[in-house]
Amino acid sequence: MSRIAIFPGSFDPITLGHLDILERAADLFDEIIVAIGINTTKQYMFPLEKRKEMIAEALKHKPHIQVETYQGLTVDYCRHRGAKFILRGLRSARDFDHESAIAGMNRGLNSGIETIFLISSPQYTHISSTIVREILKNKGDVSGFVPPGTAHIYENL
Repeated sequence: MSRIAIFPGSFDPITLGHLDILERAADLFDEIIVAIGINTTKQYMFPLEKRKEMIAEALKHKPHIQVETYQGLTVDYCRHRGAKFILRGLRSARDFDHESAIAGMNRGLNSGIETIFLISSPQYTHISSTIVREILKNKGDVSGFVPPGTAHIYENL
């Protein structure tokens, strides 16, 4: 049986922190699906297709990492894709508190799915999509926070 992991999130935008987790997790799983969640109540800076394009560009060198979209519960999407693992990155104790609560709820919904936490590498713990969006809104340079292959996408915002 393949070890398939779902790495869910909004990725608005993908950052070097996300890429760090994916690069390190690549050897742990046979397949990783970066699953862009669709939340109709949330305002995004980048449209869904643009986020998908940015992620695919950043990961084109990793053929066993796919990019897809989904709506609804993550555990339902896992079941649909045959995944037994949810991959999450942790930057801080605050992330752990939040993510462990979600992992507990997911386990209650489907005990056959395990959440795997990877701690961010120290050089990426300060990077978040929220801060990157704020820098972009103020016309700042985000090239040190986003994957190199995606920096050109931000130039004409």
